[in-house]
Amino acid sequence: MKRDHVFRNLALLLGALPLLTSVAFGGTVLLNGAGATFPYPIYSKWFDLFAKVEPGVRFNYQSIGSGGGIRQITEKTVDFGATDGPMTDDQLWKVSGALLHFPTVLGGDVAAYNIPEVREKLNFTQKALVGIFTGTLTRWNDPELARVNPGATLPDKPIILVHRSDGSGTTYIWTDFLSKVSPEWEKKVGRSTSVNWPVGIGGKGNEGVSGLVKQTPYSIGYVEWGYAIHSHLTFGLIENAEGEFVDCTVESITKAASAAVKTMPSDFRVSITNAPGKGAYPAASFTWLLIYREQENAIKGEAIIKFLHWMLHEGQRYAPDLGYAPLPEEVISMVEKAIDKIVIKK
Repeated sequence: MKRDHVFRNLALLLGALPLLTSVAFGGTVLLNGAGATFPYPIYSKWFDLFAKVEPGVRFNYQSIGSGGGIRQITEKTVDFGATDGPMTDDQLWKVSGALLHFPTVLGGDVAAYNIPEVREKLNFTQKALVGIFTGTLTRWNDPELARVNPGATLPDKPIILVHRSDGSGTTYIWTDFLSKVSPEWEKKVGRSTSVNWPVGIGGKGNEGVSGLVKQTPYSIGYVEWGYAIHSHLTFGLIENAEGEFVDCTVESITKAASAAVKTMPSDFRVSITNAPGKGAYPAASFTWLLIYREQENAIKGEAIIKFLHWMLHEGQRYAPDLGYAPLPEEVISMVEKAIDKIVIKK
């Protein structure tokens, strides 16, 4: 094993020579990517930090939603894609070449709301959230909400629902959760990066939904946890599979992943919404980078491999401050082995 490790390191070093030579002569490697808005805050941080570690590498990332990222990497108009909902078998069949999923961090969707009379965190039952998003629970003082929030002064005001208008991994996470807790939702609406919403108004990106909720009294919408924190939005506790009301935290997201880690598939396409276990946050998910196994451009391929290794180790420590949970150690070990599958064409 030690000899294999030495040869692997030697191969990486030799493979990096074109990149190092390019940097030495003032060249710059530009990696173009597109996709999920869900991890954009941490990706933006990582890309800036990695450029300091590797001054010859620059990233151009378009935060356009998971649907756009899947489309662009499928069409090979970018060097990497990003998604919060794993690609389906049908989507992968349309890809020319083997496309790999690499988990980067864990995050969560939160139910963010703007009720002028309410400043505290509300409890949301699964039944209440299904009712709100199907349009059958229409007022803030509905008995289903009042029952689990006895100390809150819930106003007799109509609920204004805000959802994503674009193809979105954040939407996939939310609709995957609703599909698991409601057979009616799964049958009538289903889980996808883009669905036909029964009610509500649309906002583009997590930024758009956050902005609409912030400026619209009596509204509620689902947004990525980090965006809710950054936008100073109030968000509630959600009932999990154990019947507990759980806040979105690094710890509760990590607990949601703990069960999946034991049975993680080799392609990393896994759902952890409504996961079993005490303290598990029910609207949690991995988020993935989408990278072709065969890299036609050797310099870009080596830069991507270097970034993935950096992301797995140095990058993880920035996750909690930005509203994400680091990858479990077991997953990091699996991803390291998956990186070895990337083939650099010489």
